[in-house]
Amino acid sequence: MTEAWSTAEARDAVLACFDGSEGGQRAVWWAAGEAVARGRPLVILWSLEWDPPRTQQEVSLENYDAQNVIEATRQELERVAGDCQALYPELSVLVTMPDGAPEDTVPRTADDIEPGLVVAGASGRGALSRLLLGSTVAYLARTLRQPLVVVRGEPAPPDAPVVVGVDGSGTSVRAVDFAFVFAQEHGVPLRAVHSWNDWPLDTYATAPPGQVGLYYMEAVHEAAREQFEEVARRYPGVSAEWDAVAERPTHALLDRAEGARLLVVGSHGRGPVTRALLGSVSHAVLYHAPCPVAVLRSRSEESEESGTG
Repeated sequence: MTEAWSTAEARDAVLACFDGSEGGQRAVWWAAGEAVARGRPLVILWSLEWDPPRTQQEVSLENYDAQNVIEATRQELERVAGDCQALYPELSVLVTMPDGAPEDTVPRTADDIEPGLVVAGASGRGALSRLLLGSTVAYLARTLRQPLVVVRGEPAPPDAPVVVGVDGSGTSVRAVDFAFVFAQEHGVPLRAVHSWNDWPLDTYATAPPGQVGLYYMEAVHEAAREQFEEVARRYPGVSAEWDAVAERPTHALLDRAEGARLLVVGSHGRGPVTRALLGSVSHAVLYHAPCPVAVLRSRSEESEESGTG
C-alpha cells in the first residue's frame, strides 16, 4: 500500500470509494479485479467528513477524536489494501484520505488523477454513506466526467454477458463503446437492449401506410441499430446480440440484467426513446439492478459544462 504518491502514478487508475462497510468492501474487490484486467493501479479513497466544533470543549474533544478516527481509518485502509495486494500481487495499490464531503472529494480526486473508472458500493455507512446510499450517487452519475460503476448483486459467472442500453443518442454511443471495451477485456459476450414505450403497441398494427409517426418510429429504431452496429464493427472479437423490444425500458433493462456481468447505461438521452437511458430509468437501474451498473455521460454534455465544443 502506498499513501504518498504522485498524480502521475495514479493517472488512468481505477478509483474505488470505500467507507469500511460491506458494500464498500465489495466495491474495492470489484475495482481491484478491474484494475488488474486493465493493467492499471487501484486508488482507494476514504472521505473524512467532519462536523465543525461549536465550543472550546468540543474543539479539544474534536482534536482527540479526529486523531483516533484518522488512525482507525488508516488501519482499515491498510487492511483492505493489504488484502487486495495479497490477492493480486502485481497490483499497485494507492490510498488517499481527503477531508470533505464525498460529493466534493470524489469529483476533485477524479479531476486530479483522471481515473479510467470510479467505483462505489451499493450500500454503506459513515462519511461516505451519502455516496453509497443516497442522493450523491445519482449526483455523481449525472456529473462525473469519468464512468461510474455502482457494485450491486452477487458475483456473476466468469462468462456472464455485458448488457447495454441503446437509444440512438450521443450518450449511448459512449455507453456502447464502454460496454464493448469491457466485454473485450473480460472475454464475455455483449447484449444490446433497445426498448421503448412512447407509443401504444397497437400503433404498429393500426397505423395506415405512409403515416409520418410510424415512419419516424421506424427511423429512430433503425438509427439506434445502425449506431450500435457501427461501434460493433470496431470490436470483431466480441460476440454481440441486438435485442429490440416494445416494453418499458426499466423493465427491459432490469430483466435482461439478471445474471449479467455488468449493466451499462447513459446518464442522459435524446429523442423519443430517451426513457431507456434518461432520468428515472437510469436512477431505477442504479438502485435496483441485480448486477453492477456502469453509468456514463456524453462527451457533448462535458463540453457544454466546460464551455468548449
